Amino acid sequence: MSVTQVAAYAAPAPKAPLERTTVPRRPVGAHDVLIDIKFAGICHSDIHQATDGWGEGIFPMVPGHEIAGVVTEVGAGVTRFAVGDRVGVGCFVDSCRECAQCLAGQEQFCAKGMTGTYNGLDKTGEPTYGGYSTHIVVDENYTVRIPDGLALDVAAPLLCAGITLYSPLKRWQAGPGKQVAIVGLGGLGHMGVKIAHALGAEVTVLSQTLRKKEDGLKLGADHFYATNDETTFEQLAGRFDLIVSTVSAPLPLDAYLGLLKVDGAMVNVGAPEEPVSLNLFSVIGGRKTLAGSMIGGIAETQEMLDFCAQHGLGSEIEVIRAEEVNEAYERVQSGDVRYRFVIDTSTI
Repeated sequence: MSVTQVAAYAAPAPKAPLERTTVPRRPVGAHDVLIDIKFAGICHSDIHQATDGWGEGIFPMVPGHEIAGVVTEVGAGVTRFAVGDRVGVGCFVDSCRECAQCLAGQEQFCAKGMTGTYNGLDKTGEPTYGGYSTHIVVDENYTVRIPDGLALDVAAPLLCAGITLYSPLKRWQAGPGKQVAIVGLGGLGHMGVKIAHALGAEVTVLSQTLRKKEDGLKLGADHFYATNDETTFEQLAGRFDLIVSTVSAPLPLDAYLGLLKVDGAMVNVGAPEEPVSLNLFSVIGGRKTLAGSMIGGIAETQEMLDFCAQHGLGSEIEVIRAEEVNEAYERVQSGDVRYRFVIDTSTI
């Protein structure tokens, strides 16, 4: 495939509605695969970036880092994939490959900065364009295999939402005998409930209201509490070994840290646009940890996909046509999705 234009949906400027356009894709190099994108998940981070919520973006911007598709061409040096393979692409498509983090399989923390699947610059200085498009060319080393046990549509959100929750749940050893709380039952949170349950932990959902309680219990939660109930924080004081917050709004951290056991950890994977405040006595008392986590490396992402296939864990999705993307953005911001929008890219 020579450099060519492919159909896509892009934000032409910050906060502007997405519109149909075309963007270039590079030729298939020796270690590249050409992917016919079948489905692309809509992550809240797409909205943050398309609106400059996390800082100045690169426009026009084609969002999308939850990509599932099929290999249609491989470079001469490709050894990991063949035409017809079912594959995925997550939040980054390159890194320096030389730093300690890259060599340890933690490419997401590349010392020189990973190359984002979109809203980034590749090593030639050209902008990267994401999954709201028909095709993408990606180095085989930054591509993962989607197991046969996972349908492509429910697998797409796993490339961000799945790994974003799997990584901290594994690192902080969620499992039998552990009390785990998931804050927020949205695109990230619902996968956190599924994965924590599959790992064997006792799972509690902390949501603003009880509106999604029935869903949470069906997804695998053992308990469900509303945080707008002032008695909740009293009832649950000192309960949890691990709290994973998935929300993108600032939280009263001191109140949530009060829910941890001695030596417990609160891990943030949601990224509010505004700063948050903290009284350090909330961590000093109880030797508690306040931490963050960001996606995972390529090997861990593959491990997550294999785990999800083994346990039958796909994302709960609503498939939409490409022209519905702006409406979907509005619905994500108002919390009106259960639990991930996925674009059928054949409609682009």
